[in-house]
Amino acid sequence: MIYDLIVIGGGPAGYLGAERAAQAGLNTLLVEKRFIGGVCLNEGCIPTKTLLYSSKIYDNAKHGERYGVITKDIVLNHETVIERKNHVVEFLVSGVKAQLKSCNVTVIEGKGRIKGKTAEGYKIEINGETHVGKRLLIATGSEPIIPPIAGIKEGLEKGTVLTNREILEMRSVPQSLVIIGGGIIGLEMASYFNSAGSKVTIIEMLDHIAGDTDKEISRILMKNYERKGVNFKLNSKVIEIKGNTVFYESNGQVNSIEAEKILVSVGRRPVVDGFGLENIGIEIEKGRIKTDERGKTNVPDVYAAGDVNGISMLAHTAYREAEVCVNNMLGRKDVMRYNSIPSVIYTNPEVASVGETEESAKLKGIDFDKSTISMRYSGRYVAENEQGDGICKVLIDKKYGRLIGFHMIGNYSSEIIYGAALMIEMEMRVKDIKELVFPHPTVSEIIREAIFRL
Repeated sequence: MIYDLIVIGGGPAGYLGAERAAQAGLNTLLVEKRFIGGVCLNEGCIPTKTLLYSSKIYDNAKHGERYGVITKDIVLNHETVIERKNHVVEFLVSGVKAQLKSCNVTVIEGKGRIKGKTAEGYKIEINGETHVGKRLLIATGSEPIIPPIAGIKEGLEKGTVLTNREILEMRSVPQSLVIIGGGIIGLEMASYFNSAGSKVTIIEMLDHIAGDTDKEISRILMKNYERKGVNFKLNSKVIEIKGNTVFYESNGQVNSIEAEKILVSVGRRPVVDGFGLENIGIEIEKGRIKTDERGKTNVPDVYAAGDVNGISMLAHTAYREAEVCVNNMLGRKDVMRYNSIPSVIYTNPEVASVGETEESAKLKGIDFDKSTISMRYSGRYVAENEQGDGICKVLIDKKYGRLIGFHMIGNYSSEIIYGAALMIEMEMRVKDIKELVFPHPTVSEIIREAIFRL
């Protein structure tokens, strides 16, 4: 059968792209080799946040006396948490499948491989059968990076070493956990398992955690972790894993630490191998599919969206990229903009940011003003975060007086950040933001407080 569009990959970019295309009248086929919903829904965003919510409830209950709630014999039942996580995932996956069905998207479970192009379109082999698409949307996502550390493959085979996939399936909490990598995934897993009772150590090559997060905020986050008992080994490189022992180099010395389980969390890389990109000449650049601002590849009528293009490996970015691709397929002019994409670390406390950091603004030569204030300027934050030490930071472009960066650490950050992203997207000036009315009392008022200090 000939389709108007074949989508390879059923993650956020793939399933949303298929929905949008079908809703616009394109006869659409979606092929997924593993799980509809992709890593985000099955092994990443959703299951992780389900665990983190349970640990947040547990942490609050343990310290209920701060708020006049006296509790005792509080227990976090990890097996029940995992069962609930599985239920949440199943519910949401069924919802995505139902939506695809309602849009009349044809879904085939199996591995799709591009065989070449004919006059009719691009030939895709799925489960031994050939299908033809006039257009292609490649949304094959990403996979965990497995660094070339001696003994790591043996550890993965034995089950001592885990990736994000395996750790979310564990039915018991390890007494000790070493996490290789202090990025977002590693920090979120550290947050949960620390609350669940594991002795957690994070080994990070850099001199800070949380990647490109504002450095002042990453330091506050690290202090919060340390107060809860998480240990950090910064400026440290793992060189070998032997059984349950991790050897790492720091300041020219080799040290070791033992743990019941070891999580490898050093990042993800685009999946570009194994499905025939070479058969139609797709350009690969630095391990990713090269795309332009419209999502187009170098091959006519072939688009790529989501982690596979390696630009902004976030599910919400993937959604928008898929929409841009489909709009251009339909002849609607649309381009992708990356300057106002928010990022969140769903720990306790939460971290959220959008736009330029002080570091990135300086590298770009942007002349900026900043305002940094304590989250305790928000009445609701004080009421709900006893001993909270969060901050809010805004960056303003001096030349135009526009908001170019917004960063905060404190609970509700994840739900507030979209407002700052909208302000940056709309190129709002300080004077424009000062005229906005924020509901009171809310944590979001911290934006207004920070702006009025410029």
